[in-house]
This record gives sequence, structure tokens and C-alpha cells, in this order.
Amino acid sequence: MQWLVKLKRLVLLSLVAGMVGCASIPAGVEPSPHDPWEPFNRSVFEFNEGLDTYLLKPVVAGYRFVLPEFVRDGIYNFFSNYSDIYTALQNLLQGKPDYAFSDLMRVVVNTTFGLGGLIDMATPGGLPKHKEDWGQTFGVWGIPSGPYVVLPFFGPSNVRDTFGTAADLESDYLFRLLPDVALRNSLTGLRVVNARNTYYEAGDLLDGAAIDKYSFVRDAYIQRRAYQINEGRDDEEPLMPVYENPYQ
Repeated sequence: MQWLVKLKRLVLLSLVAGMVGCASIPAGVEPSPHDPWEPFNRSVFEFNEGLDTYLLKPVVAGYRFVLPEFVRDGIYNFFSNYSDIYTALQNLLQGKPDYAFSDLMRVVVNTTFGLGGLIDMATPGGLPKHKEDWGQTFGVWGIPSGPYVVLPFFGPSNVRDTFGTAADLESDYLFRLLPDVALRNSLTGLRVVNARNTYYEAGDLLDGAAIDKYSFVRDAYIQRRAYQINEGRDDEEPLMPVYENPYQ
């Protein structure tokens, strides 16, 4: 199955990134019971940080310089409208047909009245934005999260969400099934830049505020995912989502 191939690639990428060398845990930092592979994860985290610093962030800086804010907002809204289709499916699989119907109505409203999704007309019209993915659906189905893991390029995850990411990639039309390969690759690149642009300034704030950035990102991710799966019933408001996976 193709999604298994995707999963194998994610695992292989993690191994390759980890071969750079397992980073040591800083003195005074308490190990987390959710993170038994912390030295390995830290090495992948450092790999991702370097990739972000020397490649992705400069690209996003140029993106922000070239495109005015209203154009960037339109691109964000377009991909957000597209993701609502998949969110509707996930909400249906999670046993939330009312949310699924609301998500589909968002797509209809924004596509019809929002210039193909470039303008968000649904949110001010009383249709709130949801965001669901296969990892959350697996969690709602009762599959445990497993240990925390950092994936190369994709960032914070866990064993369950690694399988979820593979399923997200396999079922994503723009990433996997769009016949025009050149268009598909261009949209994927734009999508990644758009996702990083969303947290462009938040990353700078975190660099200056977090004593141990790795621990902060890990704890924020674990809390955020628990909040998303439980719909906030058993958790307080999540910490700031530092990085947004464009495929989740």
C-alpha cells in the first residue's frame, strides 16, 4: 500500500537525520516520560532548525517582501478552504456529523462567494473553522499516541501521528493525486511556505523567550494534540502551536 511506503520514507528520513549525531540533553533540563528517545529527537530537531534557518525562513522572508499582505491572506484562505474538505471527512469519521456539515458549508460558502476560497466569508457568517487530520481521528478512535518523535521536515509528532501523517499525505489530492506534476509540485512548495509564513514572527519570539526551545516545542505539541483530540474537555487552553504541519 502506498501509505506504507510514505511511512517508511518518514522513518528513513528520521534515521538519516538522526545519524548526524544524537544531541545531548542540556544540564538542568528534566527528561520527559513522553520522550524516551530525546537525544535522537534533539538531533532531528537541530536538523530541522538548520533547515528552517538557512532555507525555509529566507524563502518566507522573500515571500513576504514580494507579495503584499492581502495576496498572502488570499493564499492562506485558499489552502484553508481546501483543507476544510478533508476536515469534514475527518469529523464524519470521528462521529461528529454536525461539524462535518458545517465544514462542507464553509467550502460551499467560501468557494461560491469568496472567489474560489480566496476570501473567508464563512467565519464572519457564523461557520467556525475546524481543523482535523488522521492523527486526531486515530486518537478519537482510541489509538494511544505512543512516544514523542521528531520527524525531519515535518517536525513534532508521535508514533500515532506519524502514521497519521503518512495517511494525510496518501489521501491529499494536491500532494499525491493531482495529474499535473509541475502544478502539483508548485502548489506543494507554496503550501509549505504559506504554512511557515503563518508562524513567521512567532518563531522569532520563541527564539528569544524559550530557555530550552526543544522542550518548549515538545510540551506545546503534546498539550495541543491532547486538547485537539479531547475538544478541550479535559485540558486547558493549549500552548502556542509553534510550527504548523501543512499536512495536518
